[in-house]
Amino acid sequence: MAGINPTLKEKLNGLKKSKIGKQVEARLNEFLKIKNDSKETWFSELCFCILAANSRSRTSWNIQKELGFRGFITLDQKQLSRVILKNKHRFHNTKARYIIANRDKTGIKDRVQSIIRSDGIFAVRKWLADSIIGFGYKEASHFLRNVGYFDLAILDRHILSVMVEHGLIGEIPTLSEKNYLKIEETFLKLAEKASMLPGELDMYLWYMKAGDVLK
Repeated sequence: MAGINPTLKEKLNGLKKSKIGKQVEARLNEFLKIKNDSKETWFSELCFCILAANSRSRTSWNIQKELGFRGFITLDQKQLSRVILKNKHRFHNTKARYIIANRDKTGIKDRVQSIIRSDGIFAVRKWLADSIIGFGYKEASHFLRNVGYFDLAILDRHILSVMVEHGLIGEIPTLSEKNYLKIEETFLKLAEKASMLPGELDMYLWYMKAGDVLK
């Protein structure tokens, strides 16, 4: 990739100088605070990312705010499913089952930070994708960004759509591990050209499609 598409570069520069840039900066600072927060906060964020997979972030965030760590860790499957359904989430039974299946991961903070220290960010993402029920590479990358690690691409449909529109990829493919890593290389090069961390660039590309700065 020789450089950034001029139209995309103009959009990114404009957003960064606008009130959206301040919102993105504030959200990234919130993620950095979570990095040093409790293991309970990390587990709650893990549950949020389970909920957000193939679903609306706003809906998943509302559920997270309603339940918190205590709800995620104590409610039985039927109770969890009821709360998730009440918030109009499409996959209430499946998500409730996934959350309960991952309750042995309440120490996820220590495990993630240990792997990062020994083997790096890409190794811990693979461990998450292999170990967390309901996670693939996208969800693992999303979780790591939300707990303060900004070095990976979160290749959801909004991001991929923007990449197609600006000629960075030809089409939205099925995201096998191989395809994910290939497209991520392009995304990481784009972030470098834009002088942004990948996690920061993600927020701007997401905003272009979703019209919001969430998490």
